[in-house]
Amino acid sequence: MQRIEPVDLLNAYCEGAFPMGEEDGSISWYRPKMRGILPVAEFHVPRRFERYLKDHPFEVRWNSAFGDVIRGCADRESTWITDTIMDTYEELHRLGFAHCAEVWRDGKLRGGVYGVSIGGAFFGESMFSREPQASKVALTYLQRRLHERGYLLHDTQWTTPHLAMFGGHEIPCAQYLEMLQRAILRKATFM
Repeated sequence: MQRIEPVDLLNAYCEGAFPMGEEDGSISWYRPKMRGILPVAEFHVPRRFERYLKDHPFEVRWNSAFGDVIRGCADRESTWITDTIMDTYEELHRLGFAHCAEVWRDGKLRGGVYGVSIGGAFFGESMFSREPQASKVALTYLQRRLHERGYLLHDTQWTTPHLAMFGGHEIPCAQYLEMLQRAILRKATFM
């Protein structure tokens, strides 16, 4: 099994790159020409979903089940979250760089999102749902936390329709790298 050293992963993030596991167990590194971001200060929660949040209370926790969240994200037919990826991010979590938002109901983990934090930049990696809307709940609470804690950048790698409904969009890599350099120098703490 290939290994990624946590310091190498943190350095790659600071340079605008991120890894994904391949089916054969190898690791590929990406730095897309267009980069997905979710604006922190201008985060948009659709009115209909805001009503859903009020009518369907969940318990949201932070970092209490990181390993379960990453395994939940990997639990799908096709995934880039290999054993190497899981091991590396769990090590980053133990070192205080990887974090998760967890959505619970009736004592069971229903959804979550995880990523890496460096300065005022948060690098969102993946999310999952075991109940309708649970990943959106996790994303909403994560985004609110990033705003409250003074983050400047929420990197989503690419933009999906799921992220676009919350204001996610893509920007050119050069613009992303400028935002990234400002964000990683900012003092912000996730916990």
